[in-house]
Amino acid sequence: MPTRNRRRLLALTLRSVLAQAGVDFEVIVVDEASTDDTVEWLTTVADERIRVVRHATPQGVATARNHGAAQAHAEWLAFVDDDDLWAPDKLREQLQAAEACGADWVYTGSVNIAERCRIVYGRPPLAADELMRALPHYNAVPGGGSNVVVRRTVWEAAGPFDTRLRNTEDWEMWIRLAKLGPPACVPRPLLAYRVHGSNSSLDVAEIVRGTRLIEQIHHTHADWGNLHRYMAESCLRKGQRGAAVRQFAAAAMRGQLRETASDIGIILRRKMRRLTDSPEVSAAADRGPADPWIAEAAAWLAHFSECDDVVHHAVLETDGSGI
Repeated sequence: MPTRNRRRLLALTLRSVLAQAGVDFEVIVVDEASTDDTVEWLTTVADERIRVVRHATPQGVATARNHGAAQAHAEWLAFVDDDDLWAPDKLREQLQAAEACGADWVYTGSVNIAERCRIVYGRPPLAADELMRALPHYNAVPGGGSNVVVRRTVWEAAGPFDTRLRNTEDWEMWIRLAKLGPPACVPRPLLAYRVHGSNSSLDVAEIVRGTRLIEQIHHTHADWGNLHRYMAESCLRKGQRGAAVRQFAAAAMRGQLRETASDIGIILRRKMRRLTDSPEVSAAADRGPADPWIAEAAAWLAHFSECDDVVHHAVLETDGSGI
């Protein structure tokens, strides 16, 4: 778990990780030279499963993950960012699915959450065969680097995260894992990916640079229409409306006209509902009030929403972030 200057977010993420049921595990927190009270706070967490590795200077998320993996003892590796949340049965379900399929890596479904664990997006992931076809062209694994569980020997065979990449390193890793064999899939929303003002995914220029490098490394052609849609929403989250319009236009010109229109409709409806305090309303209204995908995620997220309210206000007071 890489972290830097996000003690309050880290506390909630760590709570969700330590609540994993039915598995034996260790937690390796890689502190990227935090200057807040992260290190001091970690010494107060009384849990012998936690080990802390500290970098004297920030080295980037890829290096931090690689360092943490090198320190791990277990047969399986799971990566989690310091602002995301896991359902209590995430690891158990993924390991069982991998064993049932004879797979060496496994992914699950996710939802996107904002303040107070409010769900703003969620839908089932692609099936494993569809994901294998999609990965060379875009990152089809939902939830970023907090999703996949991989057998250590296979991760070592694939090679470490590419330190040249800063916010596409997870996608490039999944491409390499796919070349070694197909994954198993747990089609349940067991991951909550937090969207906020300091997500690394908001760096559109870095996404473009990383995507071009991935095209060169793997001799593939990225689905730029899909990527432009993703970057359009990133621009909107930063308040860059003009840039978002240009990204949407680029997506439409690359064959994503219908999908772009759908995106804009969802964004407008979401904006109209931002005052709601219900964690399931925002995403459910896009797909129907009885959507079982959203309902399942909302059920386990309810255990974190009260604490997340405190985190949200603390973050706003310190750095002004938030969706």
